[in-house]
Parts: sequence; C-alpha cells; structure tokens
Amino acid sequence: MKAVQLIVSIPRYLLTKAVGAVYPPVFWGPLAMLRYHEVPEPALLGPQWVRIQTRYGGICGSDMHTIFLKDSLALTAFVYTPVTLGHENAGIIAEVGDQAEGFAPGDRVVADPLLPCATRGIEELCEFCQQDEFSLCQNFAEGNLAPGLSIGACRDTGGSWSPCFVAHQSQLFPVPESVSDENAVLVEPFAGALHWVMRNFPADGDTVLILGSGVIGLCTVAALRALGSGARVIVVAKYPFQGEMARKFGADEVIYLREGDYSRAVAEATGGKLYKPVLGKKVLVGGADVVYECVGSESSIDDALRFARSGGTVVLVGLAAIPKRVDWTPIWLNELTVKGSVWGGMETFHGRRVHTFQLTLEWMAEGKLDLAPMVTHRFRLDGYKRALAVTADKSRHQVVKSVFVFD
Repeated sequence: MKAVQLIVSIPRYLLTKAVGAVYPPVFWGPLAMLRYHEVPEPALLGPQWVRIQTRYGGICGSDMHTIFLKDSLALTAFVYTPVTLGHENAGIIAEVGDQAEGFAPGDRVVADPLLPCATRGIEELCEFCQQDEFSLCQNFAEGNLAPGLSIGACRDTGGSWSPCFVAHQSQLFPVPESVSDENAVLVEPFAGALHWVMRNFPADGDTVLILGSGVIGLCTVAALRALGSGARVIVVAKYPFQGEMARKFGADEVIYLREGDYSRAVAEATGGKLYKPVLGKKVLVGGADVVYECVGSESSIDDALRFARSGGTVVLVGLAAIPKRVDWTPIWLNELTVKGSVWGGMETFHGRRVHTFQLTLEWMAEGKLDLAPMVTHRFRLDGYKRALAVTADKSRHQVVKSVFVFD
C-alpha cells in the first residue's frame, strides 16, 4: 500500500527550514522529509490489536505544524521514523486479534490515537494511567511499541494517511450507524476540546475569549455550548467564513483580525480599558475571565496573556512550541493562571466517568452535535501535495477541515 510518511534527515530539515521561509511548497517537494511511497501494511502488534481500514483521515493543524517544521525538536525524543502521518481517523475493522473482545470485522470505529501504558503491554500502569490521565502517561517511549505519543507518530502503528493502520482494543470506540464519517473523523479534535473546556469550565456570568477559529477554536465553541455553558463567548477570527461558522456553533460575538492592533475591539467587547505604554502593544485593564488560545503563534500567545483579566485563566491548546516574542509580564502583574492541555480522555460528567470520545459519539448519535459542516475539503491520498497546498492557504480556499477519503 502507499502512505504519506515522515522521515528524519538533518540535512533535509535544515534545507527545507531555510527555503520554506520564502517558498512553502518545499515542505512537500522532493527535498522535504515527507514521502509518498509504497510501505508494508502494519502488522497486528499483539492478540488484542485490530487492523482498521481507513475511511477518513483528517489533516490536523498539528500535522501541518509537523510538515512545516514548527514543532519543538523535544518531541523527536518520542518518535522513531519513518512514521505514517495521520491521527484523526474513521474506519472499518478489517482484522481482529485472537483476544480482541467486543469488536469484529466490519465494525465502524474511531480510535483514540494516544498510546499510553495499556497499548504498550505495560502491566504496572504509570501513576497517571492509574488515574485515567492517559495524556500524561510516563511511558510513551517504553513497552513493546516504538516510541510515539500516538497513532500517526509511532513507527509500529501506521497512521490514517494510509489505507490502513492498527490499534489496540482499548483505543476503539464503535461509531453508531446514525453518525456519518464526516462527524466520526472529527471526534478526536472535539474530544480534545471537551477535555480542556471541562477542566477549565467558565461560570455562566463569565466572558470567554477564544483566539483562533480553525477546527480547534470552533470545537471549543461547540464544546462550551454542548456542555450547556451560559458564558458569553467572543471569538477572534481571521476570515469571514470562520466567523460565520463560529456563530453557527454558538459564539455570541466575532472579532475579525485586521491589519494593525485589534485590541480596541477586544477592550470594547470585554468592557476593559486600554492604556498606551511608551513603546509596544497597548495594555488592557479588564478583559476575559477565561481565554482559550487555539493558534499557537507568538502573537496569539502574547495576546492571550494581554487579554485575560486580573486573576483570569489562560488555557494554551494551540501547540505552542518555542515562542520568542511573548511578554510574560501579565502573568505576574495580573496573577494569571496559565494551563496547558492536549488530547481527550476520561472526565466526570453528571456524576458519570466517561471518555470524551464516547460522550462525543453519544451526542452525535442523539443529534445534539453535528460537526459535519466543518469538513469542507476532501482529497484522495495520491493528491496529498494539492491537499497540503490548499489546506495551507485557508483564506483563498475557505478551508475549515480537510480530509483524505479512501474507498
């Protein structure tokens, strides 16, 4: 089968990093670390593993970060290449291991891509896996699998940017018949949004500011409303089509980024007051009670800290790597709480311990949640270069979510 894989090469990394600053197509060109080539199907890694025939493989912002070499090199400690990319998935079970219980060939499933202790054959679970905090697992580089945080970043499992991949039974969630593939492929990003919203849930009288209106920002809006939040939700969007979708999912107000400083619009929306320093960005007194930073850029992180009120909370979910021009003054000046969050996991909802993947699928089956409108672009895998070019140029093509579609 053919797959899109990432390899590690220091010369290619340095060359594409330099050239890519002025010519982005180099990141998927012949000099890149990206390869579309023939690879063997990944083998079942034990009796509790299954092989999944990919139906949809999502193109996540984190995948684009990886391709554009924006990730911290610290993450390479948990990756042995080559790896087949793609962690967002929806598929059909094609083969079942002898001890995989509750699943059979033909079942539609989504797989939680995380690879914590249970998937690695580690019987004595780490302290975090014992507490169902799987995203904090201490063994992502241990056990009987190659190092890797997830499917799509592990040499042994493959990924959804290929016709098939493998997953442990503990990762699987059945997809109800009424849930479309378009919704199923968005379970993973929405489950992540549920995780950071439930852990940092605003009061009904609070003002929430969401920086970024890509899939992660939109899922954050949708998660707030699905959980019944009555908070006032303000979204900062780059493009009108993003703002329209943010309103569709429940945003009360949309502020559009324009050339120059948009802090005045934020101040007006949050009831804050701006002060002008000798040099630099205006200082906001007041601001949002909770800020979800869903971009990961230097300017967005800097603004997230500036736009939180005194005593407020900033949640970093935009895959920040090595920001260099971030003013940390608001953290101590305003006594902010700054948190990070990643992936989905187990949460307590109405007294019930439930995985955010399961909760998402239940809401989709009930008709309470429909994320399918986010899937705006579909590609065949052999057209991956076109897919990446279109996804990277959101404004021109009005991209919200791009996916690879398989027969």
